[in-house]
Amino acid sequence: MLVLALAVPFGRFAWAIETTAREALLMDFDTGTVMLEKNAETLMPPSSMSKLMTTFMVFEQLKAGRLSLDDTFTVSENAWTKGGAASGGSTMFLDPNSSVRLEDLLRGIIVQSGNDACIVVAEHLAGTEDAFAEAMNRRSREIGLTRSIFQNSTGLPHPEHLMTARDLATLAKRIITDFPEYYPYYSEKEFTYNGITQHNRNPLLYKNIGADGLKTGHTSVAGYGLTASAENNGRRLILVLNGLESTRARTEESERLMSWGFRTFENVEMFKPGATVTEAEVWLGQTQTVPLVLPDGLTVTLPRNARRTMTVTVRYEGPIPAPIERGQEVATLVIEAPDIQPLTFPLQAGTNVERMGVINRIFAALRYIVVGLAMPDPESSAAPAGEGT
Repeated sequence: MLVLALAVPFGRFAWAIETTAREALLMDFDTGTVMLEKNAETLMPPSSMSKLMTTFMVFEQLKAGRLSLDDTFTVSENAWTKGGAASGGSTMFLDPNSSVRLEDLLRGIIVQSGNDACIVVAEHLAGTEDAFAEAMNRRSREIGLTRSIFQNSTGLPHPEHLMTARDLATLAKRIITDFPEYYPYYSEKEFTYNGITQHNRNPLLYKNIGADGLKTGHTSVAGYGLTASAENNGRRLILVLNGLESTRARTEESERLMSWGFRTFENVEMFKPGATVTEAEVWLGQTQTVPLVLPDGLTVTLPRNARRTMTVTVRYEGPIPAPIERGQEVATLVIEAPDIQPLTFPLQAGTNVERMGVINRIFAALRYIVVGLAMPDPESSAAPAGEGT
């Protein structure tokens, strides 16, 4: 194993911060680095935060051209009974048997958290809310929600309607990434329908921290929750909290943790796209070395005070036997620092390296014999192992 140490000094830091939330996750949008997690894999009742999956399903149909924002849907008696004004839950105050534009229904779901609007959408997309929930479950697995189980379109209490904080963060990132044309709905602070104005319950929209989404949730079983995103100086964070005791606790804790994430961490560009990280030795190649590259570059999320004792190493079994194809993964970049798990990234060969001709291979083998180095098995592709710093 050849280990090349790159001089990148870093310092000691602590990742942990306490939270009163029962479940929590704070993630950097670009790097995926998790700065805080608490019971992030625990299945929990997501309440209205699961409406994010409902809107995701609608956004996909809009983007595919199968729906239009101007399409009108009819409010069924079922939607009005289960989610309307008489239900006692969050409602858009839709009238039974009325026709409503899809764009209004989306605002009713996102801004007003209307259960009636969710059911109307579900019935029109899948025939029944149960069928829509089945479609949500299928699609959720396809987009990486590994544990979520949906039983309805609203998030109303059901013992088997469950999500994890990690799944909610994954879903939030997909919405922001996949639907930039629709994501601005989440930043609207109020919406008026049927003569009734309701305000967005997301407390971070009213704070000066760059918040622009996504969704609150509350039931007596779930407590108070929030899936939120904010952008500050070009850096975006996603925060998921659940199980808080009050709206005040939700407001204070979400602002505190989001501010902590921006204040304590930064994104550091370590290598630009295509940059050569180092050169690796080649065995029996037409060149003695091959450049090791990160085609997409590398940016990592690190604490702001962490630039004194971090180490970055490149590890590979070497010399690497030729032939080598450009793009072939031949080494690993490892970033280590106190109090964090090592970060590993595959390194690719930056160029093709053809194998030497027969005569040159013979001379190369003789050189190894002369200097007393072990020769590789000619029937094996393995190169002699070396180690250095």
